[in-house]
Formats: sequence, structure tokens, C-alpha cells
Amino acid sequence: MSKGSTASQLPSQPHRRYNALSDEWLLVSAERTSRPWLGRQETPPPQDLPAYDPSCYLCPGNVRANGERNPEYDSTFVFTNDFAALQPDTPLVTIEDGLLRAKSERGTCKVICFSPRHDLSLSRMNATQARTVVDLWATQTASLGEQFPWVQVFENRGAPMGASNPHPHGQIWAGDTLPREAEKEDATQCRHFDATGHRLLLDYAEQEAGGVRDLGSDDDWLVVVPFWAAWPFETMIVPRRAVSRLPDLDGRQRSSLADRLIGLLRGYDELFEEPFPYSMGWHQAPFDGVDRPYWQLHAHFYPPLLRATVRKFMVGYELLSEPQRDITAEDAAERLRSAIAAANPRAADLGS
Repeated sequence: MSKGSTASQLPSQPHRRYNALSDEWLLVSAERTSRPWLGRQETPPPQDLPAYDPSCYLCPGNVRANGERNPEYDSTFVFTNDFAALQPDTPLVTIEDGLLRAKSERGTCKVICFSPRHDLSLSRMNATQARTVVDLWATQTASLGEQFPWVQVFENRGAPMGASNPHPHGQIWAGDTLPREAEKEDATQCRHFDATGHRLLLDYAEQEAGGVRDLGSDDDWLVVVPFWAAWPFETMIVPRRAVSRLPDLDGRQRSSLADRLIGLLRGYDELFEEPFPYSMGWHQAPFDGVDRPYWQLHAHFYPPLLRATVRKFMVGYELLSEPQRDITAEDAAERLRSAIAAANPRAADLGS
């Protein structure tokens, strides 16, 4: 079967698609973007941020809310979140009372500043700077994986995704147990491996590479709008070779990842000609000592915007029944490919 032949067979009318990674279905209702909209309009974010903001609690040398002063860092900077959602010394408690069950959770939350510059997002970095962030993700993952089974690397960019500060930064939360999404992906990947002897996401990458949803993959990485994407311009990044965790990436894969990240994120910014909000995060094999030959490292990007000033809300039917998307993954991929092509030939290394 040729690349894209499945897409040509899909109906233009409403239909459901299966998410092989989460074992869930979603509803696709193409062309709903033409409906009138009198709801909330998103305000475009500012694009003229200074290189240094004296009021920013993440900029070098500034004082944070807890009274501590940041060092005059000149590359990346990591610290324990001053308002951490997880604590390493939480007392161990378990409650079981009929249907009422609860247990304590130990962990830690790190903030990782990508750059000392207040205005230098990942999309504006050069390849060397982006590679530094990739290396930081890997080293922090390895360190936290020595203490906790689950390590979640993520970034919330933009006020629509809850970012409390425009300074380029991400977070890493680590905890004692596998959270819900990790458990689902662990089960689906294990089941596929038991049935085929292959990693689910490597089989998926082989099927998608060069197809209608591919956004410009190379020999090291698949960059794709997933067939089962729920958010309008959702994407996923997957290594083309077997890799379980970020620390396992070799030098070539890390440099290639930096290039792929820059290309994708500049395409996002080009799509609506503004800094594009998103939540992104890495899913990697747990550090619990269990052999998991089926786990494949991958990153999810979940941007909320459907149009420049209109966001997709997961409400109503989505909350009560199943996710629903308003444009097909194939249409989203075509628009993103055009934006990536337009953004990257003329995109200078703005961080240099």
C-alpha cells in the first residue's frame, strides 16, 4: 500500500479514528471551522519582549518569590520549583475505605530555564542553543531517574496554556508511581510488542514516514501530525531507531532533534504569524527496574489554537464522551508543512 493511500480512503464526513498509543477513539468532524464564532477571542501574545526583564523572577540575578536570588547564569539554569506540586519527604499514607482509596505521592518538581535571555524561545534559538536544552533534558532525566520511577519533562508555552511567565522555560516533575497516561501507553506498547515482537511506535514511524502527515522527518526522527491527533495542530516526534529514554540518545540524534525542534516550532509560529502556544512533553520508559523492551521515547505537542484568535476547547462532548477535532489530521499537516517551509528558509539564527 502506498504512502497516503489510507488518507485517500477516509470519508470527508464525520468519522472516528483509533489511537493505537492510548487505546482510545476520537471523533473527526471535518470542516467545522466554517461555523460562526461569537465566543472567546484569544489575544495575540506580545512579540517585542526585552532580552532582560528586571521584574522577571526567572531572569539572571533577579529575586524569586521565595526570596532567593538567581545566579548570573549564562546558559541554562535549573532549580527546585518554589511552589512544587510534589515533595520528596511527604509522609507515606494509604487509605482504603470501600470505594474510597488514596495514597500519598512523593516526588519533586524542577524548573529549567532554557536561556538567560527573556526573549529567546526554543523557536528562536540556533542549533547549538537548542542542543543545550536537549542535553539538559537528558541529564536531568538521568539524575531524577535514579530517585523516582517516573520522570516527566514538559514545557507550557504561552498564557493560553497556563504559562505564568514568558521567560523560556520548562519543567520536570518526577514521582513515585506511573501516572494515568504513562500506564495507558505502557499497556498498549507492551501488548503490541507481545503480539509482533516490534515496538509500536517504530512500526508507526515506518508507516508514516514520507506520507501525507509527515512534517519533514529525517533518518533520525519522525515529525508527524498523528493519524489520531485530537488537538487541531497536534504533533508527535519519535526516534526512528530504538530508544527508550532521553539519556539514551547519542550525539547525532541529539543534534538532529535540535534541528527538528527548531523547524517545527518556527513553523508553529509562522502558522498564525505569532508566538504559538502549546504544551509539550516527553514520554519515556519508567525508571522502576522493570525490563521494558517495548518502550519507545516520544514527545507530544498539544497546541490549543484552531485559528489565530480562536482556541479549541475540550468541553461538552469531549469531556463527557470522547475527543473531537474540527479539521482532519491531513489538512493540519498540509498547513503545517507550508508554514514550516515558509518559516525556515529565511529564519536566521536569532539567538546568535
